[in-house]
Amino acid sequence: MKVITAKVVGGKLDVPDGTLEEGATVTLLVPEAQEGFTLSLEEQALLLESILQADHGEVVNGWQLLDELDGEAIRGLLLAQGK
Repeated sequence: MKVITAKVVGGKLDVPDGTLEEGATVTLLVPEAQEGFTLSLEEQALLLESILQADHGEVVNGWQLLDELDGEAIRGLLLAQGK
């Protein structure tokens, strides 16, 4: 799984060459123009703690995270879909 950024040009996504395999299925998350969100003080503290952990290299790869979130079942679904 990877995150990429692309621009819409002429109604189509302009994705850098070599970023995706031909025929790949993608899911888009498109922010609304004025979309925002609010965090509670507890959520803000958790976010700041997580940012500090990442800054210090305390990270896990995506598969490790999925394993922590009962990833075996999720991984099986993704692999069955060819992702």
